[in-house]
Amino acid sequence: MSKKAEQFWAEFLSENPQIDRATPYQVWYFSNTSESARELAGLVISGKKTATASLKAVNEIEPEKAPIDYGYSVVTTFEGEPVCVIQTTEIRHLPFSEVDAKFAFDEGEGDRTLEDWRRTHRDYFSREAPQYGFDFDESSIICCERFRLLYPKND
Repeated sequence: MSKKAEQFWAEFLSENPQIDRATPYQVWYFSNTSESARELAGLVISGKKTATASLKAVNEIEPEKAPIDYGYSVVTTFEGEPVCVIQTTEIRHLPFSEVDAKFAFDEGEGDRTLEDWRRTHRDYFSREAPQYGFDFDESSIICCERFRLLYPKND
């Protein structure tokens, strides 16, 4: 955990005194490149992105990166610069083929259609899965996470 993330979390806590200072939180970034991490974090700040998807199998291999029900996260850039604090509000696990249009829209990416979501996520997961020693297909279980932006406030 970086000092910058710790400081950002402390700033968040100072503006939210109702949250216990001992509350655990995760620090992570979206995607796997600098450009996409910045773009997706920007969508969160703009209010367009209120959901994200990951492979359940990857979360099982790397549980420290798996979303936690009602857990807090400091989202950073790929390089570790803090961007925002979010709180997970829902986690659902379902086959890739059962992800619906509402979830695709809430991810806020591309043209926000289910077709675009399936195309881009199929490509992403098909590249990611082999790095962890398994194959991706339409029955692969997706962790569909919804969250809310807590800091900075999007007023």
